[in-house]
Amino acid sequence: MQASTFMVKGNLGIEVRNRKVGIGGFKGSSSVLCSNLRFVNVNDNNLKGNSCKLSCGSVSMGAGFGRLGLDHVLMSSTKYRSVRAQAASGGDLEDATPEKYQGKSSASVLPYVGVACLGAILFGYHLGVVNGALDYLSADLAIAGNAVLQGWVVSILLAGATVGSFTGGSLADQFGRTRTFQLDAIPLAIGAYLCATAQSVQIMMIGRLLCGIGIGISSALVPLYISEISPTEIRGALGSVNQLFICIGILAALVAGLPLAGNPLWWRTMFGIATIPSVLLAVGMGFCPESPRWLFQQGKIAEAQKAVAALYGKERVPEVINDLRTSVQGGSSEPEAGWFDLFSKRYRKVVSVGAALFLFQQMAGINAVVYYSTSVFRSAGIASDVAASALVGASNVFGTAVASSLMDKQGRKSLLMTSFSGMAASMLLLSLSFTWKVLAPYSGTLAVVGTVLYVLSFSLGAGPVPALLLPEIFASRIRAKAVALSLGMHWASNFIIGLYFLSVVNKFGISTVYLGFASVCLLAVLYIAGNVVETKGRSLEEIELALSPTV
Repeated sequence: MQASTFMVKGNLGIEVRNRKVGIGGFKGSSSVLCSNLRFVNVNDNNLKGNSCKLSCGSVSMGAGFGRLGLDHVLMSSTKYRSVRAQAASGGDLEDATPEKYQGKSSASVLPYVGVACLGAILFGYHLGVVNGALDYLSADLAIAGNAVLQGWVVSILLAGATVGSFTGGSLADQFGRTRTFQLDAIPLAIGAYLCATAQSVQIMMIGRLLCGIGIGISSALVPLYISEISPTEIRGALGSVNQLFICIGILAALVAGLPLAGNPLWWRTMFGIATIPSVLLAVGMGFCPESPRWLFQQGKIAEAQKAVAALYGKERVPEVINDLRTSVQGGSSEPEAGWFDLFSKRYRKVVSVGAALFLFQQMAGINAVVYYSTSVFRSAGIASDVAASALVGASNVFGTAVASSLMDKQGRKSLLMTSFSGMAASMLLLSLSFTWKVLAPYSGTLAVVGTVLYVLSFSLGAGPVPALLLPEIFASRIRAKAVALSLGMHWASNFIIGLYFLSVVNKFGISTVYLGFASVCLLAVLYIAGNVVETKGRSLEEIELALSPTV
């Protein structure tokens, strides 16, 4: 809340737990007593009576009134615009702002977040499972030595994901978040079964395509559902959980490949394992509450109230429903944007930033490392190549966990620049380890060290930050389509890397390819420095104004 929210004439002081705090910009005589924030003896014609209540969760005061933190669930600045409008029209503040209640603990949403993150685990697992299994399934399906067909086995997953990413948002809007999760489990489970039982490369590709459609849908659906059910005070932390579970899925796939050395047919079991979380996702979503925001937008007010009660407790129902009502009313003045609106002067810059971040993320080489690290380690002479790849997966999980704690301290932009700088240095080290003869005796060790440092650098910023920035930089009017476009860029570039990486390596050499990745990372640093705004501690309105000044 800002001082401009409403005008109170008179000399106003604030007493919070028996402390007096001066607030600039207010005149007259009054005091505010908090635990139930109360205005007393207000001398203002715009306020009726001698007192009115204004509930507050947590209060932080700065110079000139600074910032009043109200950490309510799903709270947005639309509430404050409503307060300002009602105060200006002579209404009571008590009527404008709902009472504060002590509802459920914020941790009460964690089981539902955990179920949703099964989709993130499957995302990571299907990306990483082909890493250790590629050589073995190639021998079993008679495509060994055929780089083109091997590339298609890897990349057809990404083609399916591109399709899924563009359809996931529409399905979620039409059927709801939880029902779409259950629908999404169908191609995930069937695809995993086909891959595990494939007797030809054609059936393997069909299975991988279905799995790709499934992870494409979940790539948009998981962060959307988490953001809509998470309490404000932990939304940032839970937003990083999605990326963390993707990394856990990749690690699980790499670890699942450890028995391959002793059992060449184990690759079938590796693919079959993925059916288990797919079934659990479908069953678990049957017990998860639907997004209150989606239910309210569909006019299902009673069901929205039940969902709020399940998520936060019955006491919070009036407050959250009021927030949803003012949010919907505040955004009703403009229709939902069309696809061509994304490229208009008003939105062109912000949309290009979202797409560019995902383009740099993929063209910097992360999935080439994930898909082919086992082959690279083997060519470098590492004895336990699968174990080395598992170490890479563990580094990804560790780095993402660290990034979650730094996100709101260091800021998104600084983490991105540090991350891409570290990735450039690591790729340069990897490139030199394969070309400098003086480093030849240490090429195996440098391959592992460079790859681990690269993955750590990626997981500190380039991995988790773009997905977190999307809901922050996109206005609600364009959010669904802009997210779909950005994720489409993610999967399309991912597809190209997966399809052509082996062929390009065979033609130019791994050292040259890694040097190219290092160059992309440096370009990303320059782009981020000039085009990405810092979103830490800034309201969505401030961010939108900075990125779309013509609004």
